[in-house]
Amino acid sequence: MKKVAVIMGSDSDLPVVEKAINVLKEFEVPFEVHVFSAHRTPEQAKSFTQSARENGFGVMIAAAGMAAHLAGAIAANTTLPVIGIPVKSAALDGMDALLSTVMMPPGIPVATVAINGAANAAYLALQIIALGDEELSEKLVAAREAAAQKVLQKDSEVGAKFNS
Repeated sequence: MKKVAVIMGSDSDLPVVEKAINVLKEFEVPFEVHVFSAHRTPEQAKSFTQSARENGFGVMIAAAGMAAHLAGAIAANTTLPVIGIPVKSAALDGMDALLSTVMMPPGIPVATVAINGAANAAYLALQIIALGDEELSEKLVAAREAAAQKVLQKDSEVGAKFNS
């Protein structure tokens, strides 16, 4: 099974990124977590990214706030799928990170989730990995079915309380 790289621009992004890590753990998908800055450690980020495919990675998740160039810098150095997580900051409520992550030039795509949307970044990474892994695909289907059952249970409870 291919690994998922989870990279954050700063360890201050960890509270957001942990939601992705928890999803990857839940589905027992191998991953590595790193802190690389597009601005302060560009050579290390580039080196890791350029060797990611040969090191067994299939998808890369990049989380960054403010200028949020990390996902784009990673995408510039690989043809692996890159998923960006814009991280909310105090100054502009995460809109700066969202726009920096989503506005990529043609040919250098970054799939972008919602501001602080780390769990969905992990689910998207799992769906990409599952294209070549039937067991993981089945786990994702089962998780969706379990989520649907929870909603239907809540519907039943609310309906029993308020419907005549």
